[in-house]
Amino acid sequence: MTAWVTQLRKGLVELCVLAVLRKGEAYGYQIVDGLRSHRGLELTESTVYPVLSRLAKEGLLQVRTEASPSGPPRRYYRMTPASEKHYQQMTSQWKDIYHSLNNLIQGDGR
Repeated sequence: MTAWVTQLRKGLVELCVLAVLRKGEAYGYQIVDGLRSHRGLELTESTVYPVLSRLAKEGLLQVRTEASPSGPPRRYYRMTPASEKHYQQMTSQWKDIYHSLNNLIQGDGR
């Protein structure tokens, strides 16, 4: 069962990251910590950071670097208009999948 849950989470990482960033700018560990506060979304840094990097390269996140009070500089991520549109499309798809799967599980599907 663990492998299935891991794959399910990996498929949702991008949507989860953008959902956290809709609340405002955050650095990587804040995003990971924000996800960990939700049961079932306990994602690790090694899962989240590559997604942040990819989204930034694709122009879906703005990134700025700021000195940290302790340790290396922090990279802060912020949504762009393109990522907002991308997020809306993703949530629309998620809702369709959720409703279809829920109907199937409840026995209403064919």
